[in-house]
Amino acid sequence: MRQAQTKNPEAVASILREYLSRRAALHLEGVGTLRVRDDGKFEFSVETGARVFIGYASEDLPRARRLSRQLRAAGLRPWLDQEQLLPGQNWPRAIDRAIQTADFAIQCFSSNSVARRGYFHKELRMVMEAASRVPFEEVFLLPVRFERCTLPDRVVSQYQYLDLFPNWNEGVAALIDVIQKQHAQRCDTT
Repeated sequence: MRQAQTKNPEAVASILREYLSRRAALHLEGVGTLRVRDDGKFEFSVETGARVFIGYASEDLPRARRLSRQLRAAGLRPWLDQEQLLPGQNWPRAIDRAIQTADFAIQCFSSNSVARRGYFHKELRMVMEAASRVPFEEVFLLPVRFERCTLPDRVVSQYQYLDLFPNWNEGVAALIDVIQKQHAQRCDTT
């Protein structure tokens, strides 16, 4: 996109039309999506669904992606590193920002995540720190188990977890229900 410094709305609209003629839409993360309709007018769709950070072990990426797709289909805005990070982006900073700006954080536990040291545990600590700043009656951290595994004592002692097995769809439906109800309550009080 070319550089332009103008206060002329028609010039800005022209630049946007040119950009959008080459792409289907302009997505502004955390804000919404701008499109040009068939009649040439702009249409802006505001993002209203809850922002949901998803933490997982790299070996569990297929299950994390499946969860992300189902959350998105339910109108939520999942943040999954493999879907959001750009080439060359400072990924530790981006992950920290995603956690800090999330409405909810799902930490996905499995034998892969609990059995070894790695970035998953660092993310978990970051999420638990962010959760410590949320009012007690609000849900922020949602621990889920992809399979039977032992969760860290610190997680079990503070948070109720949800199993996504043996019935994945029932587990995900319960997870979505909690997020949507909590998010609606927050929106009603602001």
